[in-house]
Amino acid sequence: MTDPSRSAIIKAKPIGHGLNAFRESAQSLSQELEISRLTAVLGRIGSEGIQDHALDLISALQILPASRLLPSGSGGKNLFSDLSRLNLAINAGDFDVGRVIPLLTAVFNNESDDIIWGKVYDAVAESISTAAVKPSTPPPSDPRPSASFQQTPWTFNTGSFADTSDLRKDVDPILKNEVEGNLRVDHPDVFTTFFRRIPRLHEMTTAVFQSCKDAEPPLFQGGVGWVDWPTGCEEAAVLRFLRRHTDQLLLYADEHDFHPAKRRRCITTPNKPVPGSVSKRKLDVGLAYNSNIELEDGDGQRYDWSHILIPGELKSNAREDNHSSTWLDLVRYAREIFSAQDTRRFVHGFTICGSMMRLWEFDRLGAIGSTAFDINKDGEMFVSAILGYLWMSEEELGFDPTIMENNGRYTDIQRNGQTERLYLGELMKRQRSVAGRATTCWRGSLEDKGDGRVVIKDSWEYEERPEEGLLLKEATEAGVENVARYYHHETVRVGGEMDDVLYNVRKGLSEAGGRNAFQQRRSMPSEPTTSSVIPSASSSKRGRSTSRSKTMTRKRSSSCLQPSMPPPKRSCSDSPVKQDAAQRRNRVHRRLVMRDIGKSIYEASSPQAILTGLLGGIKGHESLLEAKILHRDISIGNVVLNMAEDDGFLIDLDLAIKIDRENASGALSKTGTKVFMAIGALYGEDHNFMHDLESFFWVLFWVCVHWNGPGRSRSQTKYDSWNYEPTQKLAEIKKGKMDEEDKFMEEVEKEFTAQCRPLIPCIQELRKVVFPEGKRWLREDRELYSRMKSVLQQAKKDLDTIE
Repeated sequence: MTDPSRSAIIKAKPIGHGLNAFRESAQSLSQELEISRLTAVLGRIGSEGIQDHALDLISALQILPASRLLPSGSGGKNLFSDLSRLNLAINAGDFDVGRVIPLLTAVFNNESDDIIWGKVYDAVAESISTAAVKPSTPPPSDPRPSASFQQTPWTFNTGSFADTSDLRKDVDPILKNEVEGNLRVDHPDVFTTFFRRIPRLHEMTTAVFQSCKDAEPPLFQGGVGWVDWPTGCEEAAVLRFLRRHTDQLLLYADEHDFHPAKRRRCITTPNKPVPGSVSKRKLDVGLAYNSNIELEDGDGQRYDWSHILIPGELKSNAREDNHSSTWLDLVRYAREIFSAQDTRRFVHGFTICGSMMRLWEFDRLGAIGSTAFDINKDGEMFVSAILGYLWMSEEELGFDPTIMENNGRYTDIQRNGQTERLYLGELMKRQRSVAGRATTCWRGSLEDKGDGRVVIKDSWEYEERPEEGLLLKEATEAGVENVARYYHHETVRVGGEMDDVLYNVRKGLSEAGGRNAFQQRRSMPSEPTTSSVIPSASSSKRGRSTSRSKTMTRKRSSSCLQPSMPPPKRSCSDSPVKQDAAQRRNRVHRRLVMRDIGKSIYEASSPQAILTGLLGGIKGHESLLEAKILHRDISIGNVVLNMAEDDGFLIDLDLAIKIDRENASGALSKTGTKVFMAIGALYGEDHNFMHDLESFFWVLFWVCVHWNGPGRSRSQTKYDSWNYEPTQKLAEIKKGKMDEEDKFMEEVEKEFTAQCRPLIPCIQELRKVVFPEGKRWLREDRELYSRMKSVLQQAKKDLDTIE
């Protein structure tokens, strides 16, 4: 019997057309196999095919609003989290997929919503019972977190680097992995989704395009296209065309009494690096404004990545429109813009290959590209796109409307039933990535223009993950020491709705549309195709047709769910996106306010201060563990000195967990900083406090090969390559350094900076306690806390004596 509250939710949030794309995909397959009934497909495709259909259906179900409102069938947060665990079990092959056939059949037969959701609950219950009876290994004497559901796989993106020179040869492979699982092209609804709310865009486009045709001589002619379009599509000529026509479109709009709120111009300097990036990055074309609103004419005007609003990538050959290298060039630009603009939630962009144009949107899940259209055949669409970019509001461009400016930047929070105003000061951290958490921290104050009294932290978390703010609040209330103290947390709301990627940023844009060109499909008899069109300014059915894949293939990894051991089984992943796009889930915009202000260890004034920061961090980690919280992300950015340099503390509970939790969060992955990870964690062992304590050792080692005094670090070392090594190879590299003491000492003597040479005795002693006899620890040992603290305290005393 259905629970009354469950029935009310199902009725209030009907499935409607939400599963049609899934049914259409299955229908295409049935036509290939010449099967008239959808349900008969299940008997022809085998368990692997059923597995694919089940994973696709789960992804489609999770997009439905009801999945987030319906109660969990297993004591979790909601049915969405149950589906996440079911997805993991099916993907890893730990669940008999035959048990989801009743659910697939109900969907294929267009059964009622009550029946479909009932079958969902049945499948979830089956997965729980399967897990319950699964044989298990008796726990070791020193209990560790169980592997199967406790362990969320590690992933690494371009925001995970430490002290990198950001060279393209190093960054590009990681950046590709970062977005490839959720980069979709040929999506038919990109234009209508992101341009439809621009006031009077259709009216303006019609008037301006008509002026282009009526001009003497005409700028655009039917059957010809843009009259002065360069025949060979040479880059310099196309850039002149874009710049000239952008200015002309603005003039025509002005003649028809359309005026943008802020003046934007087309910039074209493909041979000059744009200032503001870690490495030298060039930009083919873009729309921008500078701090004075107006851009100067010519290529000599000053601008940097903080001024670029819309990046563009040009290729002379139309065939390059379908090359992943073209799209990745644009992804690089988006990463620079995200990095330089600390309130940017998403970024628009475009590619023009020959005369084929695509519109793009980049966010914290990945990227969406429209179907391509020929600007010479659909001139009105080209005009509409350019005018849309020029007339978009700040919010429509992707800026955070909750951070406002009036004699300084501020945001309002609701705390204890009262509105409080927080003023944003210095930017402390902005993660350099496209897809990911995108953690951003500012110094802030509760009073106008006051000194920094709080830290304001924004991040985009997987919806399934426990909120960091709740965990930090619990820690503060439990009296945890040497950890940043809680003040407030909230989920950011934009337009009165929760700010997330799928429903707020992408405005419900269907994930079923378009195709993921990076994914390799399993071989099928033939590729089913369908026609996709991009709407023009005057019609939602005009545009170029292109085929797209209707089914997707998954790369499975049994390591996600099976017990993790030292090599070869690993729960680390060198790629954050070996799962397909549908499994990328959703990210939610969270805001956390903390009381304590600190500074990076790199800003320490002396080696003694470095040790003080590490000591405080270890104390904070131990205090958290006593409160049954495991940090799991010890890195140089998360071990902080207080401003007086008389103590240190930990920050960032993004990846922290309750030690006594029963299940993993259901999040696809957790992203950490690879270079500081313990050897066992790199191998994929279940994470426990011993791994974190080892990470403190690697933090000190890293500081000693980079720190050149307060706020100064070596620009490049041989250890920078650790950011890009596969996890198992990095584990072997680290293990090799610990095996022989004499070789380790030889290396630190050679590689430590002059300023950190006084810390060589300390790192030597710390190595002995963290790696007894040069070996990795084999069992958990709570006494390691006191031994590490003793080494660091003695080292401080010795340094004080020397001075």
